[in-house]
Amino acid sequence: MSTLYERDEASIAGIEKLRFFPLEVVSGHGSTLVTPDGRELLDLSATWTASGLGHGHPAVVEAVSRAVRTAPGAGGLSAVHPDSVGLAEDLLALVPGTGERRVYLGHAGSDACDVALRACRHATGKRTVVAFEHSYHGGVGVAMGVSGVHVDAGATPDADVVFLPYPNPFRPAGGDVDADVAACLDLAETHLSTGSVACLIVEPILSDGGLVVPPDGFLAHLHERCRAHGVPMICDEVKMGLGRPGTMHAFEHDGVVPDIVAFGKVLGGGLPLSAAVGPAEILDEPPAAALLTTAGNPVCTAAGRAVLATIVADRLAEHAAKVGAALADALRGLAGSPGADRIGEVRGRGLAIGLELIDPQTGDRDPRFAAQVVYRAWELGAVVFYVGGNVLEITPPLVLTEDEAARAAAIIGDAIADVAAGKVDAEEVARYAGW
Repeated sequence: MSTLYERDEASIAGIEKLRFFPLEVVSGHGSTLVTPDGRELLDLSATWTASGLGHGHPAVVEAVSRAVRTAPGAGGLSAVHPDSVGLAEDLLALVPGTGERRVYLGHAGSDACDVALRACRHATGKRTVVAFEHSYHGGVGVAMGVSGVHVDAGATPDADVVFLPYPNPFRPAGGDVDADVAACLDLAETHLSTGSVACLIVEPILSDGGLVVPPDGFLAHLHERCRAHGVPMICDEVKMGLGRPGTMHAFEHDGVVPDIVAFGKVLGGGLPLSAAVGPAEILDEPPAAALLTTAGNPVCTAAGRAVLATIVADRLAEHAAKVGAALADALRGLAGSPGADRIGEVRGRGLAIGLELIDPQTGDRDPRFAAQVVYRAWELGAVVFYVGGNVLEITPPLVLTEDEAARAAAIIGDAIADVAAGKVDAEEVARYAGW
């Protein structure tokens, strides 16, 4: 009989696959995934943060079960129902802002960002989008064309996008990250001052580009320049927001209030759900310009309401700050252990942690080593992926316990040591392309 992975290879389109090792799972609970043979894996990805409350969370199970039993239709396109309206109201209460605002409901962060971008172009009558190198805002439409990760991989950039360099404290372009910030802000000013910019879109933490945490104040300075020129700022919180960084919103770290905020992933509790929150004057027009038949459906919006209520009631932002600090400290504590010279930096906020792997002789990125480490971690009992070529992206469910955090650090440490000792089959790992 064929394995589940072999059946997948024979039936599922390769165009939608991003594989790092032959991961087969049949169930999950909390921060644990279970394989067909009953092996339990510690989930340090949360499905790229989409399973932010972990697997089988009771609040989501109850909400979805109720909604499925009594669902009033399958979307909010031409009808209203309590959970779509309620979710929008919940988000308006949770996201800071002033004036009359609206909420777009969609299926994924990709469409939330795409709609926000298109709405800004329509509202302003301008075309230019200012974005960042190595950014990720989605895999469809305008959002894909302004995503640096996709452009880096060969996708056609949007005809009217301009990319700014994202300041990276660990790898400053000119040897001084403060100089990089100044250069980035000067370049932003140059483009914003032309009067042709429809919006600027930015990730408060550059996630798929390598989990890069910018210097304190960077987002605030950027926002000041956008406001000075009357340009809407879109904060893409799809992957890093809603409790993960140790605050409810990642943009809170710099004390800014963006014009538009995009959400996804964790918002659906594992179901397809996204949202964009912003001014009515931008998101209301033109009517029927962003139609997805099942967007705002009763099942996904019920899940979303349960997720938001749980994050608030269980104080998961504070929990992420506490457990994330313990996990980061444990990872830094690997210094001196076998293979630790491969660790260039441990960085992050809350339960969004990046561990950069390097060539110890040169300090250069080491993508091959990173690929082998995530493979070995899977063999040892943990699911973790890499971004930016060589950075382990550690984004476990927000319900991760301190004991699980300690186990996570131990597994990662063992994986690094084993790869450094040559205990991993490089040819086998090479079968899985990852990024």
